[in-house]
Amino acid sequence: MVSILITAGPTREYLDDVRFLSNGSTGRMGFALAEAAMQQGHEPVLVLGPVESTPPQGVRVLPVTSALEMRDAAERCFAQCQVAIAAAAVADWRPAHRNPGKPSRQGAPVGVERLELVLNPDIVAGLADHKGDRVVVGFALESAAASMDQAVARGRDKLQRKQLDLCICNRSDAIGSAASETVLLFSDGSRRDFGPQDKSVTAAAIVRIAVSLYEQRQRSS
Repeated sequence: MVSILITAGPTREYLDDVRFLSNGSTGRMGFALAEAAMQQGHEPVLVLGPVESTPPQGVRVLPVTSALEMRDAAERCFAQCQVAIAAAAVADWRPAHRNPGKPSRQGAPVGVERLELVLNPDIVAGLADHKGDRVVVGFALESAAASMDQAVARGRDKLQRKQLDLCICNRSDAIGSAASETVLLFSDGSRRDFGPQDKSVTAAAIVRIAVSLYEQRQRSS
């Protein structure tokens, strides 16, 4: 049995007590990964951003809201895990300052129309930087208008730059969908292509491959 950290869903970066920056991630792929991990006899822990759907029954869930909260929870969990699969759609930016309450249009402070942002931490890169002999898997999302070749190019850059063991490339039309087309990129330069198929099938393959990479690493160490 392998302990697997899975991040899933979006993050929310609040401008005030009501308004926030976020994205349309539903957490569906993260749920499918957690379900697949359980079915394969492993122990998943799901660090989950705010979603409307209910996670798979029996999965340990750590709910978070912001990117900073997700980073802290992921780092704590990864200390006891052998594999990390970062499927969350983390907001790249957050407001530099959070306004109290809900400012009205009339009472908004001077300069509020100029939103100052700061960069959020790169969660998966941070995990990979301290992975040791563990396995870290990331996702590379390209726009739906882009070709899969463009998605793969972005994925290869992410794989190398962030020192990942595996990177899953897909496009934004997969968000909220039950199916997706993906390309899996490995650190040795190889790849595996999956045509459009249910996310549960893709998730099962990702978990099997990630665990296999970890087991191979253990045998060779």
